[in-house]
Amino acid sequence: VIITSYGLIRNDFEFLSKFNWEYLILDESHNIKNPLAQVTKKVGQLKSNNRLALTGTPIENSLTDLWSQMNFLNQGLLGSYTFFKSEFVTPIEKNNSDEKKAKLKKLVYPFVLRRTKEQVAKELPPLTEQTVICEMNTEQAKLYDKVKSEYRNFILDQKSIDPKQRFLILKGLTELRLIANHPNMYNQELDISSGKFEEVADRLHSVHEAKHKILVFSQFTRHLNLFKQHLDKKKLKYSMLTGSTTKRREAVEAFTENDKCNIFLISLKAGGVGLNLTKADYVFVLDPWWNPFAEKQAIDRAYRIGQKSHVFSYKFITKDTIEEKILQLQKRKKTLATDFIPEGGKATLDLDQEELKELFD
Repeated sequence: VIITSYGLIRNDFEFLSKFNWEYLILDESHNIKNPLAQVTKKVGQLKSNNRLALTGTPIENSLTDLWSQMNFLNQGLLGSYTFFKSEFVTPIEKNNSDEKKAKLKKLVYPFVLRRTKEQVAKELPPLTEQTVICEMNTEQAKLYDKVKSEYRNFILDQKSIDPKQRFLILKGLTELRLIANHPNMYNQELDISSGKFEEVADRLHSVHEAKHKILVFSQFTRHLNLFKQHLDKKKLKYSMLTGSTTKRREAVEAFTENDKCNIFLISLKAGGVGLNLTKADYVFVLDPWWNPFAEKQAIDRAYRIGQKSHVFSYKFITKDTIEEKILQLQKRKKTLATDFIPEGGKATLDLDQEELKELFD
């Protein structure tokens, strides 16, 4: 038995490729969702009699994620990558073709076994999820509209968006997301408050006073830093885990083993997976991500086997901003995944010009 990581497969490929393995098992198989990545190619070249792929998120961004994993399991079943894109991806994702959906389902279903948490962990307590809509303050709304107009005018002036300009568009989308969270994240010199920050802070204090343990997730470390400063002023104990945290174990233990430390600030990238935090019964998701499954993974740090309490999850969305558009995008992606993964049986941004205009609308 050899247990290895995706990162090491490339280094050890010469050794691993010498054998014909009885089983080749991929855990978190969405790591090979990109068919053009070296790790995907190397894994596909390994010889084995049997292959299994395990993942909670087989489709994160596009149907091409599914092609890559199915091609690993049963090479050629869905045709070549080029064929799959023209035969299924474009008709389904762009034209919503029912005929192509039915055809793809027929091909995929015999090879997929899905088990939901409700089926395998019936002893789990309830999970309540709520989206909290936050209003921008007047100055915050003015700043948001100003930045949005600048980028929207740029897009409307272009006949098409070339790859070099897409970086600028992504920069604009990120700036709008920062302002929607807190103007100070966009420009530290600004003295403008945030409607969302005030809403989150109020709820955080109410839940904390009731002696519940709370996980606070954000993709932006600077967002977490704003709450860190706030908690320091209030002299409230908390733990924090980001990409720059070197003592991960100590950060986790401070939250799980200290009854006076009831708040855990976590960056989505550093702590969205691989943590068991069932001591928490509240989860605050401060900002939506393009990929809805990344958020689900974050909530699952608390809502997992071993949890004894009713879990409450709050997702905070700023009204009349790009965050509402991201929610719509999430619904589309969730529908896509549900359609092709039978019940009971980060981050790319691949949008065309019309979809980009819609985001800045």
